[in-house]
Amino acid sequence: MTTEIRAYDPGRDRDELWALKRAFELELGAGGGEEKESAYEGKLDSTYRERYLAWVDRCVADENCVFVAEAGENAIGAENADLDGYLFVLPERLAFVWDAAVVNEVYVRPDRRGTGLADDLMERAVEHARGQELPLDRLVLDVDRENERARAFYDRYGFTHWGEMVARDL
Repeated sequence: MTTEIRAYDPGRDRDELWALKRAFELELGAGGGEEKESAYEGKLDSTYRERYLAWVDRCVADENCVFVAEAGENAIGAENADLDGYLFVLPERLAFVWDAAVVNEVYVRPDRRGTGLADDLMERAVEHARGQELPLDRLVLDVDRENERARAFYDRYGFTHWGEMVARDL
């Protein structure tokens, strides 16, 4: 099976990116008990979808910072190939938020996990981040401490604990 990691194309990938984003959010919610699951599920309405996709459009208007994994027999150049994953690096103009390049989201369909697809996406993210002009030369991301699979993946890439994020309800 061939896999292509390429820049997100809003005209071609919009619906499939949303399907992956929705699955990403539902998995995040499912990992935190009924209240978290309900909150995550509840936000995924049509308004959230349109706002999210409009935000992605604004981000990729600045630079190609969302990468998709298109896999299958005819993935490279195929018109309606399914997307098996995506990775979203925040645009360089947002580098001062964390003084670094930021992996905002990475997701691979469950049936494609363990195939090297996440590695391909992360390698593309690192390459992209190295091309950004950053206040500090580092790549950061937020990971749930309870997500052992994700933490093991990030450990393989040399990510180490740096600071701690805290949150409160508004």
